[in-house]
Amino acid sequence: MGAGGRMLVDGKKEEKRGSVNRVPIEKPPFTLGQIKQAIPPHCFRRSLLRSFSYVVHDLCLASLFYYIATSYFHFLPQPFSYIAWPVYWVLQGCILTGVWVIAHECGHHAFSDYQWVDDTVGLILHSALLVPYFSWKISHRRHHSNTGSMERDEVFVPKPKSKLSCFAKYLNNPPGRVLSLVVTLTLGWPMYLAFNVSGRYYDRLASHYNPYGPIYSDRERVQVYISDTGIFAVIYVLYKIAATKGLAWLLCTYGVPLLIVNAFLVLITYLQHTHSALPHYDSSEWDWLRGALSTMDRDYGVLNKVFHNITDTHVAHHLFSTMPHYHAMEATKAIKPILGKYYPFDGTPIYKAMWREAKECLYVEPDVGGGGGGSKGVFWYRNKF
Repeated sequence: MGAGGRMLVDGKKEEKRGSVNRVPIEKPPFTLGQIKQAIPPHCFRRSLLRSFSYVVHDLCLASLFYYIATSYFHFLPQPFSYIAWPVYWVLQGCILTGVWVIAHECGHHAFSDYQWVDDTVGLILHSALLVPYFSWKISHRRHHSNTGSMERDEVFVPKPKSKLSCFAKYLNNPPGRVLSLVVTLTLGWPMYLAFNVSGRYYDRLASHYNPYGPIYSDRERVQVYISDTGIFAVIYVLYKIAATKGLAWLLCTYGVPLLIVNAFLVLITYLQHTHSALPHYDSSEWDWLRGALSTMDRDYGVLNKVFHNITDTHVAHHLFSTMPHYHAMEATKAIKPILGKYYPFDGTPIYKAMWREAKECLYVEPDVGGGGGGSKGVFWYRNKF
């Protein structure tokens, strides 16, 4: 997955590791309005029909994969079934990740011009994937409002070295990184939803399932209850299916693909916001535009289309989150000349990038006088203990 060669913020290939071309931390010489003017106006128009066509497309493919697996795999000689099921899991997991992205788009009001349509579609699709739609929509909105902030960002908030766990340095080796990645990709998403692991610091337990947790205000609690109701309804349906078809059948057709969806979700988000070229800011330095530009576009190869380009147009998405995904690539091409060196892109193959970031991006420290602008309020990733 991903194109060969490493592409960084200036768009030039880097043949050797060398020093990373960091995203500039100076105030950009352009405004959000100037960026918007560079984008063709039709890119901001949402089409209900076109958006639904992607839902139908993805659900038809998911249904086709399910039908083939459940109707024909049992006819295969046993050695071939051991190959067929993993193929199904990967394909179904990729398609359902696309479904997840569409529901995420609903949460941004980028699906249609009708908020009730977006919320209805998003609630159904996300609940089917065991995601509390409104609960996550609220925290994700705050992530977009505070991207790159050390104090207020909501997800993948890096820690200073002084706040690392006592055993972190013992995981700074190949076996430790493998263990960390496996745990992160398998348990990271449910642990974030349930216990806010890797999220913003709160003075008490924060959970996306708790209407009275610190993440939510009084006026948002009803939406959390609705999200929880959607999750309980899906769990009940899954329980009835397991009682009828068996737990093994449910795990093979739904459980393992869902694990792959969760893994892709964590991986995509992690790589969008974790890179040694990306700064983080404390309250003395942070502003919205620089924070929004502190994200990384990546190349997942053919999966860019499967994932509705959330992977390679993430910068544009953070700048204009109500823009539908089917216009994001055109918008990205239009804003690149305006952003110039402020546009971060890395074309490193994803499996290499995942390992590299796990190795190099362990904690953050201010880079006073070290090429980071000399500010105590700007933080860069480090890996030396």
